[in-house]
Amino acid sequence: MTAARTSMAGGSGGVEGTDGTDGDGGGSDSSLPTPFRQAVTALSEARPRGEVRISPLPAPRRLAPYAFAVEAAVTDPEDPAQELADGRFVLLHDPEGQDSWQGTFRVVTLGRAELEAEIAADPLLPEVTWTWLTGALEARGAGYAEPSGTVTRSSSAFFGGLSERAAEELLEIRASWTPEGATPDAAAHLAAWCELLCQCAGLPPESGDPGGVVQLPQRRGPH
Repeated sequence: MTAARTSMAGGSGGVEGTDGTDGDGGGSDSSLPTPFRQAVTALSEARPRGEVRISPLPAPRRLAPYAFAVEAAVTDPEDPAQELADGRFVLLHDPEGQDSWQGTFRVVTLGRAELEAEIAADPLLPEVTWTWLTGALEARGAGYAEPSGTVTRSSSAFFGGLSERAAEELLEIRASWTPEGATPDAAAHLAAWCELLCQCAGLPPESGDPGGVVQLPQRRGPH
Protein backbone atom coordinates (compact mmCIF):
# COMPACT_ATOMS: atom_id res chain seq x y z
CA MET A 1 0.00 0.00 0.00
CA THR A 2 1.24 3.48 -0.80
CA ALA A 3 1.05 6.10 1.95
CA ALA A 4 1.77 9.51 0.47
CA ARG A 5 3.14 12.37 2.53
CA THR A 6 3.73 16.05 1.93
CA SER A 7 5.17 19.25 3.32
CA MET A 8 2.78 22.19 3.26
CA ALA A 9 2.53 25.79 4.41
CA GLY A 10 -0.46 28.05 4.94
CA GLY A 11 -1.23 31.35 3.26
CA SER A 12 0.29 32.19 -0.09
CA GLY A 13 2.88 29.45 0.28
CA GLY A 14 0.39 26.78 -0.74
CA VAL A 15 1.50 23.15 -0.88
CA GLU A 16 5.00 21.86 -1.33
CA GLY A 17 6.32 18.39 -1.96
CA THR A 18 3.12 16.85 -3.33
CA ASP A 19 4.96 14.24 -5.33
CA GLY A 20 2.96 11.29 -4.00
CA THR A 21 6.00 9.44 -2.73
CA ASP A 22 5.57 6.61 -0.27
CA GLY A 23 5.64 7.58 3.41
CA ASP A 24 8.32 4.97 4.08
CA GLY A 25 10.39 5.87 1.05
CA GLY A 26 9.31 2.83 -0.98
CA GLY A 27 7.40 3.57 -4.14
CA SER A 28 7.52 6.35 -6.70
CA ASP A 29 5.32 8.88 -8.40
CA SER A 30 5.11 6.74 -11.54
CA SER A 31 3.80 3.75 -9.56
CA LEU A 32 0.70 5.63 -8.37
CA PRO A 33 -2.63 5.49 -10.24
CA THR A 34 -2.97 8.55 -12.45
CA PRO A 35 -6.21 9.85 -10.82
CA PHE A 36 -4.66 9.66 -7.36
CA ARG A 37 -1.42 11.26 -8.51
CA GLN A 38 -3.35 14.09 -10.17
CA ALA A 39 -5.56 14.60 -7.11
CA VAL A 40 -2.53 14.87 -4.84
CA THR A 41 -0.76 17.20 -7.27
CA ALA A 42 -3.87 19.41 -7.34
CA LEU A 43 -3.31 20.12 -3.66
CA SER A 44 -0.50 22.45 -4.73
CA GLU A 45 -3.27 24.85 -5.79
CA ALA A 46 -4.72 25.06 -2.28
CA ARG A 47 -4.22 28.45 -0.66
CA PRO A 48 -5.43 28.33 2.95
CA ARG A 49 -5.57 31.64 4.81
CA GLY A 50 -2.51 32.82 6.69
CA GLU A 51 -3.69 31.59 10.10
CA VAL A 52 -3.68 27.97 8.89
CA ARG A 53 -0.49 25.94 9.25
CA ILE A 54 -0.42 22.58 7.47
CA SER A 55 2.15 19.87 8.16
CA PRO A 56 2.99 16.34 6.96
CA LEU A 57 1.19 13.42 8.55
CA PRO A 58 1.74 9.69 7.96
CA ALA A 59 -1.20 8.36 5.98
CA PRO A 60 -3.32 5.46 7.31
CA ARG A 61 -2.52 2.11 5.72
CA ARG A 62 -5.68 0.07 6.23
CA LEU A 63 -8.49 2.27 4.92
CA ALA A 64 -7.66 2.14 1.21
CA PRO A 65 -4.88 1.06 -1.15
CA TYR A 66 -3.70 4.67 -1.50
CA ALA A 67 -3.84 7.49 1.03
CA PHE A 68 -2.52 11.00 1.53
CA ALA A 69 -2.70 12.85 4.86
CA VAL A 70 -1.91 16.20 6.44
CA GLU A 71 -2.62 17.86 9.77
CA ALA A 72 -3.51 21.51 10.27
CA ALA A 73 -3.58 24.06 13.07
CA VAL A 74 -5.34 27.41 13.13
CA THR A 75 -3.40 30.06 15.04
CA ASP A 76 -4.59 33.23 16.76
CA PRO A 77 -4.11 36.20 14.36
CA GLU A 78 -2.96 38.31 17.30
CA ASP A 79 -0.70 35.64 18.80
CA PRO A 80 0.54 33.06 16.26
CA ALA A 81 2.00 30.97 19.10
CA GLN A 82 -1.51 30.10 20.25
CA GLU A 83 -3.50 27.38 18.48
CA LEU A 84 -7.26 27.83 18.32
CA ALA A 85 -8.17 24.66 16.40
CA ASP A 86 -6.50 21.65 14.86
CA GLY A 87 -7.31 18.52 12.87
CA ARG A 88 -6.34 16.16 10.10
CA PHE A 89 -7.36 15.67 6.47
CA VAL A 90 -6.99 12.31 4.69
CA LEU A 91 -7.57 11.64 0.99
CA LEU A 92 -8.24 7.97 0.23
CA HIS A 93 -8.28 6.24 -3.15
CA ASP A 94 -9.37 2.74 -4.13
CA PRO A 95 -9.27 2.18 -7.91
CA GLU A 96 -11.87 -0.60 -7.48
CA GLY A 97 -14.20 1.64 -5.51
CA GLN A 98 -15.96 0.83 -2.24
CA ASP A 99 -19.71 0.34 -1.83
CA SER A 100 -19.90 2.65 1.20
CA TRP A 101 -18.14 5.42 -0.73
CA GLN A 102 -20.15 5.15 -3.93
CA GLY A 103 -16.96 6.19 -5.70
CA THR A 104 -13.21 5.64 -5.90
CA PHE A 105 -12.16 8.53 -3.62
CA ARG A 106 -13.07 9.41 -0.05
CA VAL A 107 -12.12 12.31 2.21
CA VAL A 108 -11.91 11.59 5.95
CA THR A 109 -11.43 14.49 8.37
CA LEU A 110 -11.22 15.46 12.03
CA GLY A 111 -11.45 18.96 13.50
CA ARG A 112 -11.22 20.13 17.13
CA ALA A 113 -11.49 23.44 18.95
CA GLU A 114 -11.88 24.60 22.54
CA LEU A 115 -15.06 26.54 23.31
CA GLU A 116 -16.33 28.98 25.87
CA ALA A 117 -18.78 27.26 28.22
CA GLU A 118 -21.75 29.34 27.08
CA ILE A 119 -21.07 28.53 23.43
CA ALA A 120 -20.74 24.81 24.19
CA ALA A 121 -24.19 24.97 25.83
CA ASP A 122 -25.84 26.32 22.68
CA PRO A 123 -28.37 23.63 21.63
CA LEU A 124 -27.89 24.52 17.95
CA LEU A 125 -24.11 24.12 18.01
CA PRO A 126 -23.98 20.64 16.35
CA GLU A 127 -26.29 21.68 13.51
CA VAL A 128 -24.45 24.96 12.99
CA THR A 129 -21.08 23.21 12.93
CA TRP A 130 -22.26 20.75 10.29
CA THR A 131 -23.52 23.63 8.11
CA TRP A 132 -20.06 25.19 8.30
CA LEU A 133 -18.71 22.10 6.56
CA THR A 134 -21.38 21.76 3.90
CA GLY A 135 -21.43 25.52 3.33
CA ALA A 136 -17.65 25.63 2.88
CA LEU A 137 -17.74 22.77 0.37
CA GLU A 138 -20.52 24.43 -1.60
CA ALA A 139 -18.82 27.84 -1.52
CA ARG A 140 -15.64 26.30 -2.96
CA GLY A 141 -17.52 24.41 -5.65
CA ALA A 142 -16.29 21.13 -4.16
CA GLY A 143 -18.93 18.65 -5.27
CA TYR A 144 -19.54 15.87 -2.78
CA ALA A 145 -21.80 12.88 -2.07
CA GLU A 146 -22.49 10.36 0.70
CA PRO A 147 -21.54 12.71 3.55
CA SER A 148 -21.49 11.35 7.08
CA GLY A 149 -20.12 12.46 10.40
CA THR A 150 -20.54 13.39 14.03
CA VAL A 151 -20.33 16.62 16.01
CA THR A 152 -19.40 16.08 19.65
CA ARG A 153 -19.27 18.43 22.63
CA SER A 154 -17.29 17.25 25.64
CA SER A 155 -16.49 18.74 29.05
CA SER A 156 -13.40 18.10 31.16
CA ALA A 157 -12.94 18.91 34.84
CA PHE A 158 -9.53 18.56 36.49
CA PHE A 159 -8.66 17.25 39.95
CA GLY A 160 -5.69 16.51 42.19
CA GLY A 161 -2.45 17.67 40.63
CA LEU A 162 -4.42 19.19 37.76
CA SER A 163 -6.98 20.99 39.89
CA GLU A 164 -5.56 24.42 39.04
CA ARG A 165 -6.55 23.99 35.40
CA ALA A 166 -9.81 25.56 34.35
CA ALA A 167 -12.58 23.32 33.06
CA GLU A 168 -12.47 22.76 29.29
CA GLU A 169 -15.21 22.51 26.69
CA LEU A 170 -14.17 20.84 23.44
CA LEU A 171 -15.88 20.75 20.06
CA GLU A 172 -15.00 17.86 17.77
CA ILE A 173 -16.27 17.20 14.26
CA ARG A 174 -15.51 13.98 12.42
CA ALA A 175 -16.71 13.96 8.83
CA SER A 176 -16.21 12.03 5.63
CA TRP A 177 -17.56 12.44 2.12
CA THR A 178 -17.03 11.26 -1.43
CA PRO A 179 -15.60 13.98 -3.69
CA GLU A 180 -17.30 14.03 -7.06
CA GLY A 181 -15.45 13.32 -10.28
CA ALA A 182 -13.08 10.67 -11.58
CA THR A 183 -10.25 12.99 -10.55
CA PRO A 184 -11.67 15.31 -7.89
CA ASP A 185 -10.50 18.85 -7.24
CA ALA A 186 -8.67 17.93 -4.06
CA ALA A 187 -7.48 21.52 -3.57
CA ALA A 188 -11.07 22.76 -3.26
CA HIS A 189 -11.89 20.08 -0.69
CA LEU A 190 -8.78 20.86 1.35
CA ALA A 191 -9.51 24.60 1.24
CA ALA A 192 -13.10 23.99 2.36
CA TRP A 193 -11.92 21.88 5.28
CA CYS A 194 -9.44 24.60 6.29
CA GLU A 195 -12.31 27.09 6.26
CA LEU A 196 -14.26 24.76 8.55
CA LEU A 197 -11.36 24.76 11.01
CA CYS A 198 -11.28 28.57 10.92
CA GLN A 199 -15.01 28.65 11.65
CA CYS A 200 -14.49 26.27 14.58
CA ALA A 201 -11.69 28.55 15.81
CA GLY A 202 -14.09 31.49 15.81
CA LEU A 203 -12.28 33.47 13.11
CA PRO A 204 -14.43 35.78 10.96
CA PRO A 205 -14.66 35.05 7.22
CA GLU A 206 -11.49 36.22 5.47
CA SER A 207 -13.51 38.62 3.32
CA GLY A 208 -15.19 40.11 6.39
CA ASP A 209 -18.57 39.18 4.91
CA PRO A 210 -20.19 36.13 6.55
CA GLY A 211 -22.20 35.51 3.37
CA GLY A 212 -25.14 33.99 5.22
CA VAL A 213 -22.99 31.57 7.24
CA VAL A 214 -24.07 31.33 10.88
CA GLN A 215 -21.39 32.71 13.20
CA LEU A 216 -20.82 31.92 16.87
CA PRO A 217 -18.89 34.23 19.23
CA GLN A 218 -15.10 34.12 19.37
CA ARG A 219 -13.69 31.08 21.12
CA ARG A 220 -10.93 31.24 23.68
CA GLY A 221 -7.29 30.46 23.21
CA PRO A 222 -5.27 27.26 22.81
CA HIS A 223 -6.64 23.85 23.74
